[in-house]
Amino acid sequence: MPFRLNEVASSSQPAATPTAAPDKAAMPDIPPQPTSIEETGLTMAFMTDHILKIIYFTGAITGQRLEELIKMPFLGVIDRGLEFLKLEEFVDIIGAEGGFSERSFQYIITNKGRLKVHEVLDRTQYAGPAPVPLEQYLEMCKVQEIGDMVIDQAAIRQAFGHLVVNEKMLDKIGPAANSARSLFLYGPPGNGKTTIAEGISNMLGGYVLIPYAVEIDGQIIKIYDPLNHQIVQQNEVGHDDTPSPFGGGSSGRTSSFPDARWLVCKRPRVVVGGELILEQLELIFDPVSKVYEAPFQLKANGGLFLIDDFGRQKCRPQDLLNRWIVPLEKKFDFLALQTGKKLQVPFDVLIVFSTNLNPKDLVDDAFLRRIRHKIEVPNPSPTEYRSIFQLVCKGKKIPYSDEGLRHLLQEHYMKVGRDLRSCHPRDICDQILDEAKYRGIPPSMSKELIDRACEAYFVKLG
Repeated sequence: MPFRLNEVASSSQPAATPTAAPDKAAMPDIPPQPTSIEETGLTMAFMTDHILKIIYFTGAITGQRLEELIKMPFLGVIDRGLEFLKLEEFVDIIGAEGGFSERSFQYIITNKGRLKVHEVLDRTQYAGPAPVPLEQYLEMCKVQEIGDMVIDQAAIRQAFGHLVVNEKMLDKIGPAANSARSLFLYGPPGNGKTTIAEGISNMLGGYVLIPYAVEIDGQIIKIYDPLNHQIVQQNEVGHDDTPSPFGGGSSGRTSSFPDARWLVCKRPRVVVGGELILEQLELIFDPVSKVYEAPFQLKANGGLFLIDDFGRQKCRPQDLLNRWIVPLEKKFDFLALQTGKKLQVPFDVLIVFSTNLNPKDLVDDAFLRRIRHKIEVPNPSPTEYRSIFQLVCKGKKIPYSDEGLRHLLQEHYMKVGRDLRSCHPRDICDQILDEAKYRGIPPSMSKELIDRACEAYFVKLG
């Protein structure tokens, strides 16, 4: 059964930290930077309100800083919004910072603008990067669907090469990964169900474009989540101030820079456990900021959504399963705004249910029929257990000993009727390291250290 050798190292990397430069061949096509408000897909009213809120919250701000915060170009977009706000006497210029171009002008809100901004804040207090229209987000989801990928036997064996996984299990994992639909993992705890799901996630190669937020009817839904989205490229606003002979924006000028409202990320891997509640699967409305947070399945679009410890959530398993029946079959989901408007959004995720409870106690046949693949992850065989122990000892620099392993199996498994678990070698070796460090001796698989490690690790049965 699988065992993750580098678990600590792999889990310690921050999810939202940009990684090494991605393979350009696998990079998605990023939409070009808009050169006019019309090209943003947002209305003039939305953009001016958005700029006004940011000026209000910052106190005094330059055009350059507005560009950095809104992720929109100054020329053709922000400057037009500022021009309108100045004409309406909502903002004023108090000087310049580090230059004489309009970008360096410092803007502050006027008394008239303060009255206006309170009206705007009553609708939404969102003041982050400019959103993309919902229609553009839905189009992008279609372009980067997870079901278009093909994972062959070589890719499966490469992805799980650092784990102890038998051929029979690999041949079950492969078709499940290719289905890009749904998977039910079940079996005793500690045998690598979560590791299998993460291994499948790592095979979902390529990158996806994720917006900071989307806009629909003036409402904002935040999509990007630094906990669940790993950035590989963060686009900055480009400066292309050379006027085109065709004029600006929609009249013919095309930007050579990418739209900074989109982030290039690895395919998402969203993991939830016993803390999951039904409300987190709907749009979460903040009554103070009047901004929506996207539900987990929307954040996971184009990637993997793992529901770990299924059956241990606060809500009943049947209620959770009923929530998924339509999305699993139709590949789309319905979300509701506070206004009552229903949104149809893609459900383009490989959803994995993982449990160590008896599936018959959790789900009925109707639901299991909708789960494409069901895989039991059993206890390791003695041979697999030995292979795992050898791998762990090598990784933790503990000299491996067959004699020590025989003692471990006879005294702490066979005599007490304890089942083998794939996680035990890692945990026992950690205990050996702790005991050896305390006694100031080199770690080894001696009978004394093994006995002390097992006494500290296992709960006495009976």
